[in-house]
Amino acid sequence: MAESLDDYIDAVSKALALPVEDGWRPAVRANLEVSLRLARLVDEFALPDETEPAPIFTV
Repeated sequence: MAESLDDYIDAVSKALALPVEDGWRPAVRANLEVSLRLARLVDEFALPDETEPAPIFTV
């Protein structure tokens, strides 16, 4: 997975014209791994078809 994340980081960095220094790559990869792990938890949470979005509350 690390190799594919490195490829993704390279592609996004190029697309955004945002260089990522070699020293920051491990931190960027670690952050991306955590973000993807949390996103997977949200994605795997099953909701019934009847689920409605919550109303908007303002203070």
